[in-house]
Amino acid sequence: MRGFNSAIVAFSGGVDSSYLAWMAMKEVGGPVLLVTAVSPSTPEIQKQLVRRFLAKHGGDHRFIETDELEDERYRSNPPERCYYCKRVILGRIRDIRGETGAEVLLDGSNADDRHDYRPGARAVDEFGVLSPLAEAGMTKPDIRERSSALGLETWDLPSMPCLASRIPYGIEITGEAFRMIESAEEFIRSLGIRTFRVRHHHDLARIEVSAEEFPAFLEGGLMEQVHRRLREIGYQYVTLNLVPFKSGSLNEAIISIDD
Repeated sequence: MRGFNSAIVAFSGGVDSSYLAWMAMKEVGGPVLLVTAVSPSTPEIQKQLVRRFLAKHGGDHRFIETDELEDERYRSNPPERCYYCKRVILGRIRDIRGETGAEVLLDGSNADDRHDYRPGARAVDEFGVLSPLAEAGMTKPDIRERSSALGLETWDLPSMPCLASRIPYGIEITGEAFRMIESAEEFIRSLGIRTFRVRHHHDLARIEVSAEEFPAFLEGGLMEQVHRRLREIGYQYVTLNLVPFKSGSLNEAIISIDD
């Protein structure tokens, strides 16, 4: 990155983009602008992480608002949903790049992303975005290790993709679904569970919990509290997945078909 005179970093506040942002601000030879896209699918905790990073490390930053729900192709939730979303976001950031004259646009994709179904990667290529972490062969564990060594508080954050990732392909995406998912996950997080997902199947919530936290979820009356609260949020049925949480689990069927 020392060869760049200026850059825009697509910044979500997560593990990868925080490490990339920190490195860009240290190494790029000129101004670096961090840009965070905010839409109905952005959980409040993500915005808090962005503000926390900026409060500690500084940086020139902009929030931009997007609304992928205006696109029928996105709302219908096909397997290429992320492509349509990413095009909206990158289109806005491209406009900012035109305003600022930034030399490059960077994102935090890592080498592990190549092994998952990532339709958004096509938009990244189309918009000429560079992914330095992936190009350097850095995996998620590599980034966590280096972030920890640098003292970045993001090093052990769970992955936090957008709320749409909780909705299985083919189920229509709505603002109400986002509201239910975020409320459910906020409550479970308040009980001390860190790594989990609430998968949204219309009126059924299917909860995936990490193997490490499975015992804690089963003890101390947590399940009863979760069941009661999620019913209040609007779910008719609340279930616990028998297989522990695995990031990208909704993509497994697509990957197996492609293979």
